[in-house]
Amino acid sequence: MLGVRRVSLLAIPAFLASAASTLPLQDDILSLCPCPTDTFLDQYMSMWSSSAGPQPDPLPGNQSFWDRPGLLTDRALIESSLVEPSQTARFLAAQAPHSGDWLLALPIANCSLRLDVRQCE
Repeated sequence: MLGVRRVSLLAIPAFLASAASTLPLQDDILSLCPCPTDTFLDQYMSMWSSSAGPQPDPLPGNQSFWDRPGLLTDRALIESSLVEPSQTARFLAAQAPHSGDWLLALPIANCSLRLDVRQCE
């Protein structure tokens, strides 16, 4: 999906993924203690559900599940703001699989492959 994300959209999914993945362990540890429910989990789950829909049962522990609705919303917002066909082409090209693989290339000077800032000026 999108490579750059807003921190505000990462906080709740990160918390929910962490909480969901540790719920069985928490239940085992606290099984003998009468503990109140986790108000933060309830509050953040409610916030997530208001924009993404009903919460799943059982709760998945992977953050990508919790991130997806926010990413889809951001993608739709960006796509709706594109005016020129060239903007749409750039946006779609940036999302293509392996579009950033060239960044992983090692500079090999003997083959005339250099990543030199001075050459770009």
